[in-house]
Amino acid sequence: METIRVKYFSDDSPRLCYVEGKSDWIDLSAAEDVTLSAGEFRLIPLGIAVALPEGYEAHIVPRSSTFKNYGILQANSMGVVDWSYRGSGDEWRMPVYATRNTSIPKGSRICQFRIMAHQPRLVFETCTSLEESDRGGFGSTGK
Repeated sequence: METIRVKYFSDDSPRLCYVEGKSDWIDLSAAEDVTLSAGEFRLIPLGIAVALPEGYEAHIVPRSSTFKNYGILQANSMGVVDWSYRGSGDEWRMPVYATRNTSIPKGSRICQFRIMAHQPRLVFETCTSLEESDRGGFGSTGK
């Protein structure tokens, strides 16, 4: 079991909770009330800074109900927090784009994250041909 140090920016911020066997994803909440107009971009503070272990990163994505409930899209599709982003002031944020006028109350669970090991070291080798058969092009597995 790995211990992860977390700094909360407010005493009333929801505490991170990992329940083994339930889900590998851990919920994150808006750290303040947020009001957005349609077409507006904002970095929503999540109220935490985390000291990830060296060699790990966090992947942040919206919860499945976030768009339905608030009409926001994560602007970069998936957020990646590298282990080196670990200072006391390095608050995690969710970059969002509002598709409609919306209000997100403080404490609303809007995204989730999981911790992953960094990709192993790779070496790319140039070749003129690959031995595998073609699959049929982009989108071919849906036929």
